[in-house]
Amino acid sequence: MSMPATTCIYLVDDNDGFRDSTAWLLETAGFEVRAFASGAAFLTLFDNTRHGDGECLVSDIRMPEMSGLQLQDELLRRGSTLPLVFVTAHGDVPLAVEAMRKGASNFLEKPFSDDALIGALRTALSRERVQAGSPQGAVLAKLSPRERQVLDLVVASKPNKIIADILGISIKTVELHRANMMSKLGVRSLPELMKVALGHG
Repeated sequence: MSMPATTCIYLVDDNDGFRDSTAWLLETAGFEVRAFASGAAFLTLFDNTRHGDGECLVSDIRMPEMSGLQLQDELLRRGSTLPLVFVTAHGDVPLAVEAMRKGASNFLEKPFSDDALIGALRTALSRERVQAGSPQGAVLAKLSPRERQVLDLVVASKPNKIIADILGISIKTVELHRANMMSKLGVRSLPELMKVALGHG
């Protein structure tokens, strides 16, 4: 999947080593990166009115002064549609589930592979373009709002149990929604579903 030439990743993490190594990884993968040591520093420089296609935020959840969840709340208050991927320690998974309920694109548990982060970013950016009205948006319009929520979480590589926790429904209901959306989209396997969801169908 090709990315826009102007793809920019905003990286917010208070750990200097993690921030530097992750910025290097993303730049090597072809992204423009703007790194910040805190949510407050990011908000000071982030001009929501200039936000466009091909931008995504990667943020830690636990940070001093302003947590990742507080940063997310402030962006929502400002009406931002910037895709958000959280990185988190294992013990922060319940917080990450809460973040996804509020609209975060994905969360990754540290330590994660390079491919996992790059894949999560490409998925978040692809979903943003679908929501902005790309051709596959009409195909996905066949889905009910709940089926679309389930699809987004399946594309984010979340297992049924996590999807059920995020949406507050049973695992059996998640399985039913998955079956219904696959039928509506005319796909029979997860790889086929991913291709349709990401615009390669």
